[in-house]
Amino acid sequence: MHKSGFVNIIGNPNVGKSTLLNALVGERLSIITSKAQTTRHRIFGIVSGEDFQVIFSDTPGIIKPAYQLQTSMMDFVKDAFEDADILIYMVEIGEKDLKDEEFFKKINQAKVPVLVLINKIDRSDEATVKEALAYWQEKVPKGEIYAISALENFNVEPLFHRILELLPESPAFYPKDQLTDKPERFFVNETIREKILLNYKKEVPYSVEVETETFSETEEIIRIRSIIMVERESQKGIIIGHRGEALKKVGIQARYDLEKFFGKQIHLELYVKVNKNWRSDLKQLRRFGYTN
Repeated sequence: MHKSGFVNIIGNPNVGKSTLLNALVGERLSIITSKAQTTRHRIFGIVSGEDFQVIFSDTPGIIKPAYQLQTSMMDFVKDAFEDADILIYMVEIGEKDLKDEEFFKKINQAKVPVLVLINKIDRSDEATVKEALAYWQEKVPKGEIYAISALENFNVEPLFHRILELLPESPAFYPKDQLTDKPERFFVNETIREKILLNYKKEVPYSVEVETETFSETEEIIRIRSIIMVERESQKGIIIGHRGEALKKVGIQARYDLEKFFGKQIHLELYVKVNKNWRSDLKQLRRFGYTN
């Protein structure tokens, strides 16, 4: 008997969905920062065994959209409801509401198993955790409630075994050695974008998109040329920084992570271009993979 299915992770921003995905898959597929809206795309992490295949899906945090990019991000969350075999709704300890009530209704009306994960319990105490378990059991009566710490890997293994029990019988959807549905350039773009989120403040990181123009690999080295796109000329100056120092710092940090990810030497060239109002332009959003 072979089991296979989609386990889709949803929740508010900053609850630790990406940390959980990385813990379950055992690889750093999703970028992680303390800023909201770090995850923009829907990312699959695939775990295959002799008689199972789990396709974990990390989605953007649930928000009320303010512009077209955010609307497209919420479309990824809607898709996660539609093709889930198991739905994971993730909250952090102390959290009491969802930013969109419609999504919450869908969770309670789901026809598939729902697992509610209370994350970041390493920051709390036993009494608060007990109170949270009771609160969410009442809020999601059909759900199975787990207290976890994705960062500390606490309760992640029992959660994984429960997921295997709940998976439907099905042949594998992907080859056994495939780790994700995204191409290599996607992880280059996301790694660079993570460093921008970590190094810049205010609106600048949210106005950025990264596109990798060339990815040329030999046995010894990967040569990469990537474009950082911003919406305004003033943002271009901020990204580059005085004498190019800010951009150089992003490049050094991104290259370090990419060398760990790909396991070989990386030569990374970064350029900055202005692409006006790309976040509200459907044609541009389609180009960057946010809409069909």
